[in-house]
Amino acid sequence: MAQTAVTQATVAEVMAELAGLEDPKMREANEKRGDDHGVNLSALRAVAKRPKTQQELARELWATNDTAARLLAILLCRPKAFERGELDTMLREARAPKVHDWLVNYVVKKSPHAEELRVAWTADQDPVLASAGWALTSERVAKKPEGLDLAGLLDTIEAEMKDAPDRLQWAMNHTLAFIGIEHAGHRARALDIGERHEVLKDYPTPPNCTSPFAPIWITEMVRRQHAG
Repeated sequence: MAQTAVTQATVAEVMAELAGLEDPKMREANEKRGDDHGVNLSALRAVAKRPKTQQELARELWATNDTAARLLAILLCRPKAFERGELDTMLREARAPKVHDWLVNYVVKKSPHAEELRVAWTADQDPVLASAGWALTSERVAKKPEGLDLAGLLDTIEAEMKDAPDRLQWAMNHTLAFIGIEHAGHRARALDIGERHEVLKDYPTPPNCTSPFAPIWITEMVRRQHAG
């Protein structure tokens, strides 16, 4: 009981600190992207550096259902401490795009359950979960492609990417680009799919940044590889 009281008091203190960091203008900007919080992410990272890794505090913060608290929980947690089912539940709860992205990139990718979850999520009918599966697939395409059916992935992308919901389409496009960048034998087909589908062709890209349109992205990254 005493340990629980300490944990709860710590959560209350952290929540109060996050409330103090709330910026209405930041919230307004974030809400346009679907993220319901107003805490500057640099400030959030500064808060995370002080307590160091605290798994129980992270779990308590996640349970608040507050977006800023969940982002902080992701920074505080030990990724390998979560069970497979726990990560699956957390992703299903993580509807704010930033929470979803951080959970996949900072936690699931470091988990021993990443491959099982990749397979399960990619096949899920929920496009949000499927997008997480494709994000994990992109990671494997780039870093550990052994055992992946790259031609089969291109078949699925060719058939489904153009009409997929935005977040899923974005994730599938990443996999398409990574296949084209990292695997010369599949590059021509990846470029062809990108050219024909024109997914993200008109995406607004800041100066000095590479377009997410797969043919441009693939061509530029391959050029850099050869230049290096």
